[in-house]
Amino acid sequence: MNTPAANPYPPVKIGIVSVSDRASTGVYVDKGLPALQDWLIRALKNPLQFEPRLIPDEQADISAALIELVDAGCALVLTTGGTGPALRDVTPEATLAVAHKEMPGFGEQMRRISLNFVPTAILSRQVAVIRQQSLIINLPGQPKSIAETLEGLRDAEGKSVVPGIFTAVPYCIDLIGGPYLETDEAVCKAFRPKTAVRTFPKAPELN
Repeated sequence: MNTPAANPYPPVKIGIVSVSDRASTGVYVDKGLPALQDWLIRALKNPLQFEPRLIPDEQADISAALIELVDAGCALVLTTGGTGPALRDVTPEATLAVAHKEMPGFGEQMRRISLNFVPTAILSRQVAVIRQQSLIINLPGQPKSIAETLEGLRDAEGKSVVPGIFTAVPYCIDLIGGPYLETDEAVCKAFRPKTAVRTFPKAPELN
């Protein structure tokens, strides 16, 4: 990995939020935040600064955390957990409450991907929204499902069959005035129109 000084891409601040009553009270170890951070480190070439939050399933607390992260300059905020039909699952409601624009295509694509694995994917209620110049996306609660929805589906030869949602994230952030995200194509190839593609000087090799 490039050091920040050698990295030619713009730095990015990303909010990662795990919503869980039991993990937030120490009943079990949270797996959501490590899964989000590990995947983003693999997928993005930019220097990354993470703002993690582990909070209970309380709508007001979730909304407050999202507003705080956007105000702190996070271009992207990813949440995990709290998106099912259970009474305590209120992450989508908390997310929509702080939205300036809804981006329904992200939730539609996540359910499309997850339906290849479990029929109960139709119970998932993930949403994505824009607040100011930040993109907020609800992701599933399981680390395996997080990676599947972000990366998409591949065939036996490794060719993309169903695009993951992160394919569209960098261009979306371009359009709302955020930093230019550069992905590692081995993990996730971002799609941009040719007119939106920028080139950066190659980072020097580190000894």
